[in-house]
Amino acid sequence: MPMIKVELLKGRSIEQKREFAEIVTRETARILKCRPEVVDIVFHDIEPHDWANGGKLNADK
Repeated sequence: MPMIKVELLKGRSIEQKREFAEIVTRETARILKCRPEVVDIVFHDIEPHDWANGGKLNADK
């Protein structure tokens, strides 16, 4: 049973997450030849001050 963990900066809408989940589930099931019902996706919303890239906090950009 595939479990996909998605970490992203806080602020995405429910609609964006819904569309992402539908597309990723469909394609995962197709590629792995499994039923869509067994594909789990977990979203982790991260505050900008808890995520840095290039040595800078996203909150400072």
